[in-house]
Amino acid sequence: MRRWPLLPFAFAATLIAQQRPFDATAMMALKRIADPQISPDGRWVAFSVQTVDLGANKKPTQIWIVPLDGGAPRQITQDGDDNERPRWSPDSKRIAYVSNRGGSSQIWLMDPDGSNAKAVTNVAAEADGVLFSPDGKNLLFTSAVYPECGADDACNKKNIDADAANKVKARIYTELLYRHWTEWQSKRRSHLMVTPVTGGPPKDLTPGARDVPPFSLGSPDDYDISPDGLEVCYSMNADPVPAVSTNADLFVVSIGGGQSRKITAVPGADSSPRYSPDGKYIAWRAQFRAGYESDRWRLMLLERSTGRVTGLTENLDRWVNSFTWTPDSNALFFTTADRGRQAIQLIPVGGGEIRGVASGDSELDDMQLTRNGRTMVYTQQTGVSPTEIYRAASSGGAPVALTHLNDRTLGAYQLTPLEEFWVDTADGARVQSFVVKPYGFAPSRKYPVLMLLHGGPQGNWGYGWSYRWNAQVFAAAGYVVVMPNPRGSTGYGQKFIDDINGDWGGKPFDDIMAATDHVVAELPYADGSRMAAAGASYGGYMIDWILGHTQRFKALVSHAGVYDLTSEFGGTEELWFPLWEMGGTPWDKPEVYQKWSPSSYVKDFHTPTLVVTGELDFRIPYPQSLQLFTALQMQKVPSKLMVFPDEGHWVMKPQNSLLWYKTVIDWVDSWLKK
Repeated sequence: MRRWPLLPFAFAATLIAQQRPFDATAMMALKRIADPQISPDGRWVAFSVQTVDLGANKKPTQIWIVPLDGGAPRQITQDGDDNERPRWSPDSKRIAYVSNRGGSSQIWLMDPDGSNAKAVTNVAAEADGVLFSPDGKNLLFTSAVYPECGADDACNKKNIDADAANKVKARIYTELLYRHWTEWQSKRRSHLMVTPVTGGPPKDLTPGARDVPPFSLGSPDDYDISPDGLEVCYSMNADPVPAVSTNADLFVVSIGGGQSRKITAVPGADSSPRYSPDGKYIAWRAQFRAGYESDRWRLMLLERSTGRVTGLTENLDRWVNSFTWTPDSNALFFTTADRGRQAIQLIPVGGGEIRGVASGDSELDDMQLTRNGRTMVYTQQTGVSPTEIYRAASSGGAPVALTHLNDRTLGAYQLTPLEEFWVDTADGARVQSFVVKPYGFAPSRKYPVLMLLHGGPQGNWGYGWSYRWNAQVFAAAGYVVVMPNPRGSTGYGQKFIDDINGDWGGKPFDDIMAATDHVVAELPYADGSRMAAAGASYGGYMIDWILGHTQRFKALVSHAGVYDLTSEFGGTEELWFPLWEMGGTPWDKPEVYQKWSPSSYVKDFHTPTLVVTGELDFRIPYPQSLQLFTALQMQKVPSKLMVFPDEGHWVMKPQNSLLWYKTVIDWVDSWLKK
């Protein structure tokens, strides 16, 4: 009897010994699940799955379906390599979706098994972002049209053909915002269109020279249709210079077209409108402070009959990230990030106590409920597993996984659970960090350390899965991976976020150094003499700042880092960001820009540094990285420059991603393992 427990232990040890290190190639084999949608009859969940085709250097997306009661998921689209955003008809008999199967992005309809596929739109400006109207009569979608054409397809086609045929490709602008992320602003604008389900010419609901959703702050969920199918609510930034404004407001318009009416008034951003199922309310997320993209996201409520506005989460010092209505319109489910986790919570429409529904060492999102309100579907990801779909009682209880698309792949590799530690800083703040131990970890050994610094700066590390900075891949390369959440990080209260404003290289740097001290002093398996740090965006800025302020690290990796704050101001696109963070322009606040600019400390650069950038990065334009590399070379600091001509702020193409991981790991290896 005493020997019995040793059998499963021995089996487990053998299984672990057989598991391989989880490298970037293994990561490419995973299926990337998104956007689950419950059918109104409560029988099915449709969702999208993106895979990686390394040979073609593409990431095709297809639509799948799984029974809500459990069963094998199956792929229901085959044609085309971009099929996404499934949306059910009210009677559950058809699915609307966006597909390029006909050669351009259009709205299609199909049966739940994928049969009888039919294109509903065939517009020259293409179509995206489809919604089924609750009465089943119309489809709402977005299309990038010429403002002077609107829904006139012949006019749009004529302009598209003329632009394509024009041998002169010069761009001419007379106002800001003229480019964003990876795209130059063209003559076209995203408009909301409506077309009958049976087909026919679409109608433009948002004519004019503004983008809906907003060009700068928009998301695919920034519009909704009222339950009676007669009204559309959408978010739009109508300010004269959107490059310096976060002031997106909510507007409503008849689904038949006509004059839009603004229904919000706060100077910050209003986003993600959702009608209550009974039509009495519109809920949305709002930020109150003008020009501050990292202000607290609140959950707001508008009573449509009276215009009365209520803030439901004023007593919650966390961001509301996503939300959905209960079918009886009496409450809202919503998600918040807290100390590296994202949980699902519930709040009554009348306000009152917030109740936790689902939580854990994970990130939960995409909540939906069946019509009777008893069953909830949501997505879950963790530090050791990508997104899968789960079902649970809406009152809480044990979840049931509806998908296991990555179990077999993950089972062949060793993945290490996240651990965490906290440090107290000199000014009384508490800073959390996460740790991933290396492949084949043995407590008696000493391992090199790789510190990963997140971007944002108002972002965070936690119990989530990343394909761009995957901690498991770095741990598989033999590193103790440490991920600190310094001041500016989300999930620790708004003051913790605000503490970075005007202090980019101050408290956040001190927090990271405090976490570094803890690693050296308190983690016996961490080799403090072999440490590297890497980061992107603001994380890249912090790497550039570290270059001039400490030699604690033997190697650094700066990806899309801000090197010179003054030239960055003139090259970036969302100008509200530096205006808020630095308190003004470089000519108004030259001392602030000089103080916090890594370029002011070049003579103290000594640490070997890999510099990475993309030529299509308009957020932190690639000359920032070129300037950094030039400074390193002129200072005779060992350095390497990797430029991707076909990437923006992130490295997205599969083969480029593999090269990125290999180059970063090889660089760190060359300084920490020689």
